[in-house]
Amino acid sequence: MKPAYQRIKEELENQMESGELQEGQRLPSEVEMARRFAVSRETFRAAVRKLEEEGKVRIRHGVGTFVIRPLDPIPSSIDRLSSTSEMIQTAGLQEGQHQESIRREACQTEWAEFLKIRPGDPVIVSERMRKANGEPISFNINIMPYSFVGDVFQMNTLRGSLMRFLEENCGIRIVSANTELVVPLQTDANCQKLRVNPNTTVILLKQIHFDSSHLPVLFSYDYFRNDVFKFWIQRTR
Repeated sequence: MKPAYQRIKEELENQMESGELQEGQRLPSEVEMARRFAVSRETFRAAVRKLEEEGKVRIRHGVGTFVIRPLDPIPSSIDRLSSTSEMIQTAGLQEGQHQESIRREACQTEWAEFLKIRPGDPVIVSERMRKANGEPISFNINIMPYSFVGDVFQMNTLRGSLMRFLEENCGIRIVSANTELVVPLQTDANCQKLRVNPNTTVILLKQIHFDSSHLPVLFSYDYFRNDVFKFWIQRTR
């Protein structure tokens, strides 16, 4: 026999699929819903928490619980190099972005090691929040040697794919990347930017991108919401 919270969750999902509960609609109070399902408030709350984890409702404390349209997962084979823009578009979602900053600064030691330049050399740092259907889904920090890109970001507006931007404006064609998968701490400030609810999990890809001459031209910290992006790799024996 299914636990009561699971039965309630499935009933609410059925109501969402049938249109009885519509996007943007606020659920009745916890007390009323617990009475309707003949369960305790704690049991009903457990069902709502599972729906929140799956991105089907949003809890606004002090306001109520609202039905939302869950974002479709974005599948990506990690052995294929795709831009965030390409992954969003392939999933049929509406791409959006918020430019945090583009700045010139001295290269940090970790970046210098990956980019094969000296600490203190000038680099361009781009920080962007990427959105799909209006929700934040990734946060990207990209570091590029100034000697490669110069002042191109001052002369051209970066929109969409950075890889396409570099190819069109700098003649830099990125063809490969070495990627490390990291599970960042929830206290990481960049994770916090993507936590649309307390249960949102985030995965970090630390990537060194190479051009057609095998030169490291871009180092990035790419944070992705794990409930939206699903990374796969084929393993064979």
